[in-house]
Formats: sequence, C-alpha cells, structure tokens
Amino acid sequence: MGCIKWGMFTGLLLVVCMASFCVALTDPRDVAAMNSLFLSLNLPPLLGWVPVGGDPCGEEWQGVSCVFFNITALKLNGMNLGGGLDDDLALFESIIEIDLSNNHIGGSIPSNLPLTLRSFALAGNQFNGSIPDTLSSLTQLSYLSLNNNHLNGGIPDAFQQMTSLTNLDLSGNNLSGPLPPSLGNLSSLSSLHLQNNKLIGVLDVLQDLPLQDLNVENNLFSGPMPAKLLNIPNFRKDGNPFNTTIIPSPPLALPPSPAMPPSSAKSPEKKGHGPPASEIPKAESSRPFFTTNRAILIGVSVVAVVIILGVCLLMSACCRRRQVEEDAERHNEDAYRGHIEKPSNKSSLQKNSQEDKVPKESIVNIQDQSRQDNRKMEISPKLRDEQGLDLARMSAWSRKNVDHGTNMNFLHLQPPPPPCLPVDKVIVNPVVPAEVYEWSCSTKNLKSSSSIRVFTIATLQQYTDSFSEENFVGEGTLCSVYKAELPDGKLLAVKKLNSMATRQQTDEEFLDLVSTIAKIRHANIVELVGYCNEHGQRLLVYEYCEMGTLHDALHMDDEIHKKLSWNARIRLALGAARALQYLHEVCQPPIVHRNFKSGNILIDEKFVACVSDCGLAPLQSSGSASQLSGRLLSAYGYGAPEFELGSYTCKSDVYSFGVVMLELLTGRKSYDRSRSRGEQSLVRWAIPQLHDIDSLSGMVDPSLNGAYPVKSLSRFADIISRCVQWEPEFRPSMSEVVQDLLHMI
Repeated sequence: MGCIKWGMFTGLLLVVCMASFCVALTDPRDVAAMNSLFLSLNLPPLLGWVPVGGDPCGEEWQGVSCVFFNITALKLNGMNLGGGLDDDLALFESIIEIDLSNNHIGGSIPSNLPLTLRSFALAGNQFNGSIPDTLSSLTQLSYLSLNNNHLNGGIPDAFQQMTSLTNLDLSGNNLSGPLPPSLGNLSSLSSLHLQNNKLIGVLDVLQDLPLQDLNVENNLFSGPMPAKLLNIPNFRKDGNPFNTTIIPSPPLALPPSPAMPPSSAKSPEKKGHGPPASEIPKAESSRPFFTTNRAILIGVSVVAVVIILGVCLLMSACCRRRQVEEDAERHNEDAYRGHIEKPSNKSSLQKNSQEDKVPKESIVNIQDQSRQDNRKMEISPKLRDEQGLDLARMSAWSRKNVDHGTNMNFLHLQPPPPPCLPVDKVIVNPVVPAEVYEWSCSTKNLKSSSSIRVFTIATLQQYTDSFSEENFVGEGTLCSVYKAELPDGKLLAVKKLNSMATRQQTDEEFLDLVSTIAKIRHANIVELVGYCNEHGQRLLVYEYCEMGTLHDALHMDDEIHKKLSWNARIRLALGAARALQYLHEVCQPPIVHRNFKSGNILIDEKFVACVSDCGLAPLQSSGSASQLSGRLLSAYGYGAPEFELGSYTCKSDVYSFGVVMLELLTGRKSYDRSRSRGEQSLVRWAIPQLHDIDSLSGMVDPSLNGAYPVKSLSRFADIISRCVQWEPEFRPSMSEVVQDLLHMI
C-alpha cells in the first residue's frame, strides 16, 4: 500500500514538472537574450516585454516570431525605440531576421552577432562608429541594410565568405576610403547602394558582380569607369568626379638644335640612343663662345632701353609736376575769388549743382569717424539706461557737420565700409538727409532710429505678463520665445536665452554679441530692438511678426498654406536668399547663420520673408550647445554633410537654404518619420527626381493645384539641386542664387 502511494506521488510530481515545462515554451537562452535586449533599448513600451523571465513565444511578445521553442525573427521597424545594442544579441540561438530600422537606436553596432542571421536591418537609426569587421562570420546573410546612420571610417574587408548576400545598403553615412577587395567575392549580390558617403577610389572591384541595381551617387569615386558597369539596368553615378579622360601619348623626340655642330647632328645615325662620349665635349666647347656673345648683346640692349626709359620718365615727371603746380595755383586763385569749378564728369559722388559739391576727402573723414564710433559701441553696464543706448552703428550717414577741408594727399583713399554695412550704401550725397537708413521687418519703411533699448527684468515681466504660458511662442535650442506687448500696443518677441547658451559667456562677450547683432540691418532680417542683462538673465528683444514662421505656414496653418501661391513661394525664397547674401557677402567679416531652417524664417503681413537668429552662431558654437544644435539640425534634415565633421561655413548655410526651397516646392517637412522609410528624408527622396520633369511635377505641393509654369518649376529645381550638393565647393554662392531667383520673377 505504501509503495502504491509513493508511486502516485512520484507520478503527480512528474506531471507538475511537465506542466511547468510546457508553460514556458521559449528556449531559456532566447529568453535571456530578449531580457538583455529589453534593458539595452531602455525598457520600451512594447506589449508583453519584461526585463526578467517571461515567455516571448508562448505569450506572443510584440514583434517576436517563433518556430517551436526558438525565436526566429524580431520585427520592430518604426517603433520609436531608443537606447543601444550590446553583444548579448549573440545569445539568440536560431534567429534569422532582425529588423530594427527607422528608430532612434544609437551607439555602435555590436561586434558579436548571431551566426544564424540571414536578414539584418538597422537603417534609419543613430548608430555611429565603424562597421564591425566581424560581419565576416555571418556567412548565411542575404540582406544587410545599415543606411541612414552616422557610421564612419572605411568599409571593412569582411565579405570573403558572404556569398549569399544579395542586397547591401550602406548609403547615407560618413563612410570613407576605397572599396574593399572582398566586395568582389559577393557572387550573389544584385543590389548595392553606396550613395551619399565619402568613398574614394575606383569601381573596378564591382565590375564582375551580377548587379542589377547599383547606386554610387554623391561620393568621391574617380575613374575611368569600368565598361561592364554601364550594362547594369539601374546604375546611378552622378555626383562623383569620375575621370574619363584619355592619357595623352608621350611627346615626340625633339629635333636637333640648330646650334649643334654637324658632328652632333649626325649622331642619331650611329648605333645607340645618344652621341658617343668623345663627341660631347666638342659640342659643349662650341657653345660658350656663342652664348657669351649673345649675352653681351642682350646686356647692352637692356642698358640702352633702361637709359631711354629713365630719360622719358624724368621728362614726364617734370612736366607733370609743372602742371600740378599750375593747377594748384589756379585752384588757390579761384578759391580766393570765391569761384568753384564745375564738377568733373568722372566723379560719381558729386552732383551737377555747384552748391552741393562735396570733396572726396570727406568720404575718408566720415568713415574714419565711423570707425571711431564703432570702437565706442562697446556697451558698458554703466551706460544702461531705460531711454536706450546709442550704438552709432552707421554714423557715416548720421553726421551732418562734415569737415570739408581739402587735403590733396588723400583724394584717392577710400577705406572699406564698417562691418555689416551694405557696400552699395557707402555713398556721399549731400541732397539726402544725413540720417540712419534701415529697413523694418514689419513696416518696410525707412526710419531714423540709431539706438537699441536696454530693458530691465521688471519691465519685460510686465510686458509678458511674467512670461506667462499665454504669451509663450515657442522654444528652440538656445532660448524660449515670448510675446511682449508694450503700453502703446506694439508687439515684440522676447528671446530668453537658456543657461546652456550663455553659461560660458562673460558679460563683456554678451555685450559684444549684442553690439554685433545690432549692426545687422536688412529688409529680410528680423531687427533687434533691445536687450536685457540683469540678475544673471540674458534676453534679446526683437520685432514681432504675427504671421508666424514659414514652417508653420507650410505644415501647420492650413489657411496661410492656401495663400502660398507659386509666385509667393519664389518671393519668400528670394527674401531669405537676400538675407543670407547680406550675411555672407556684405558683412565683414562674413556672418554664418548656422541654424538656417524654415522655423527661423518669419513671414510678415505682406508675405515678406524675415530671417531670425542672425548673428547668434557664437552661442551655438560653444560646448554642449554646439553638439545639441548640430544634432537637431541634422536630425531635422537641414544639416549639411560636413556638419557631422564639425565644419560649418557659409556653404553649409547654402545647403540648408536648398532644403528650405525643397519645403517650398513640395510642401513636405524636411524630415518626416510618419512617411515610409524611403520618403522620410526630404533631400534623399527628392534629389533623384529633380531632373526628371515628370517626377518633378509629381512631387510639387498638391495645394498649388498645378498653378505654376513648368519652365519656372524646372529652374527652381535646378537651384535646389546645386544648393544641396554633397561637396561644399560645388554649391553656389548666395549672390548666384539671388540672381537666379530674380530671373524667375
């Protein structure tokens, strides 16, 4: 009886153990790999996922596919995942497919990967560092996409055993160097995308592959082009400096010199490649006599010419001096008698009226004074006054009493204009009132204010209702923006700079920055009204444009969007281009915007573009602010390729301007994660279609309803194509862009 009871107990225990084993279907090693992945991705809100234990196959975790007890696929495309990946991926025993594309996963690609992988997709993430050379162990891999990340370095020579690979996409990174020789071993490769990198060298290694789709656009590949590649059905190669020129043949042998003696002339008839050694001294001994005589003749001739020229110059100088003395004598007599000579036709700075004549040396005196005034522009806290602060930024036009004393030694001296003053406005015209001329973003009328206000924290709190949420306009990398209303009803925009932008800047540096921004005056640039530097707070006060930004008009405000006709879009592009042209080519030294995007282009009530944040690059280039602003600019599709390398120049602004033009053309955002993977990046989606008129017509903003001239559309696309070139030196200057847009109006 006791044996029967013991047997029943043992059987029951076995059933319980079997039941517990059947509940957990997933291989424990795969469970451990899933738990580790969940932690490395920063615990994303995925259905069923837990950091410890669990049963991914039995509980059907989101994105997980299984066969029997093993996980065979992870499909988490576009799930807004963050964090990174670690080497525990190699714990998966039987996984065949991993698709983590179009997320925000960063860090480096793990060096240890599951050997069973056949499809590995990490496209559209934030991976950096180099491609691991341990890819060579993935001998079963048939699909690999690492495109649209931040990978750098060279492509590893790791494809020797990957004979099953059919699709390889490494585009849209910062890869450099030549193609590795092992690429030639990919005997099954049908699709290869390498565009938008910095790869160099030749394409010879690809010529024997069974490719049907090859894209190497926008790299640094040289030539000549292998003839076999031209037979690929879908081959794209634009944007590379391919060298297809034929090497010239070596020059023919030179004929014998006429100065050689007969013995040397006959030497080619003899065997060998030159004259006998016994004849060389004879030829050389016959040359000195001829060369010496020739040198003597040349020397005598040169001395004679110099003497003749000297005599001519001496006589000319005497005549000129006599003429100058007579002119000066005549001028003194005329001045004494009160007579004034008629203005010369050669002078563009004098008028026909005798009463309004201004001597040229007054230009020098005015601009010398302007430079002195500019030195006085350094703002000191002692000068803070609620009534305003005179910057004297354009005193060349505001000075009425000009010293008219004549000094003949300075008649032809004219120094360059002071910083950030348009060259074409440095004109002396006594008929025009001597006042400061500037354009207002809101009124577009001339006015004569030459000062900015110094606000206190108390007054700005009053004008913004203590920086209330009702007056909050938006927030950027450097500041929060609030709307302020003055007692007279005028609206202003107050930019409250955050500590990241200003913590490494002294008060003196901030005041120098204010002084620089205050000198930026242009019809298409938002005007600085004043500033505040009090109690550790730094604020900049600008004009306010009620129509909002171009980004809002294109992507958020349907009412304004409908008003953006084709001609209105061209005018907006032209206004923004003129602003950048002024910053790059008129201001001295040139000012790089560094944060040019549609969100920084304001629109006034007349649909005129006014660029904001001009002159704030010193705040963006300091420390962590630079890294953050750089990442944001790149993440939103405006950052030029060289920005990833820490380089930002005027030509980088040109690239960002091209992206804004693409927004005007298509009505799409510069980067839109809600779209399919191939259409998220506006530049990468649009570039291949810009030169195909049918494709181009299909990508135009639908709200235009076809109301645009086809020729004008083609010109607009051509400007965009040149602005978003991969290499900065291939992009046009903003003056060229302005001229091209002017021809479209």
